[in-house]
Amino acid sequence: MTEAKTDTLMRETMHERVYRELRARLIGGRVVPGRPVTLRGLAAELGVSPMPVREAVSRLVAERALVMTANRRIAVPQMTQARFDELVIARERLEPEAARRALTTLTRSDVARLRKIDDELERHLANGNVEGYVAANHAFHFAIYRAVPSDVLVPLIESLWLQFGPFMRLVYGRVGTGWLVDYHEQAIAAILARDADALAEAIRSDILDGMRHIGSSVFEDAAEPGLRLRAR
Repeated sequence: MTEAKTDTLMRETMHERVYRELRARLIGGRVVPGRPVTLRGLAAELGVSPMPVREAVSRLVAERALVMTANRRIAVPQMTQARFDELVIARERLEPEAARRALTTLTRSDVARLRKIDDELERHLANGNVEGYVAANHAFHFAIYRAVPSDVLVPLIESLWLQFGPFMRLVYGRVGTGWLVDYHEQAIAAILARDADALAEAIRSDILDGMRHIGSSVFEDAAEPGLRLRAR
């Protein structure tokens, strides 16, 4: 391999690493809404040069997970009621369908993995560990959705999680996790029973319950907050 090809491969590898790290931070809520950062500051935090950060940020801007402000700072896009409602509707449509499609391929070993993740999630709930809960919740959902290879459905769902993840972490950090209802046991029971309708309903209920609380908190100063969260 020539030196030029080696340099190109290293740049691509670094870019992908930075991109994956920023995606994980967004989904895990470690990028806080309302706190813009600079490219150089983010690069210094990640221990890389600004170039791979700029490339990764450009991809995330295209995915509507980030915006570049007028003064060239990076920020989470402002959440409006209309945008939030669309995210809820999209999640309600796509994620239960992804779970349905995955059901026929999920095995007992997959169920054991889901139980392990859910046990971890329960420990985080009991301890009030918001960051741990958010990570375990994401792991649980995508352990189901990714059971079937997908070039369209799962990437679309991932893009939705990128957009609401920062707000989920912000809200849970503010109000705690004690109010959360665990629909994951219902999902596991449905998988064992091979009941596609029950699995889809468990996922749908999980989405609507969580997003309703997030919406009520994010828009708590608006009149009748969260009124449209169940739009069909």
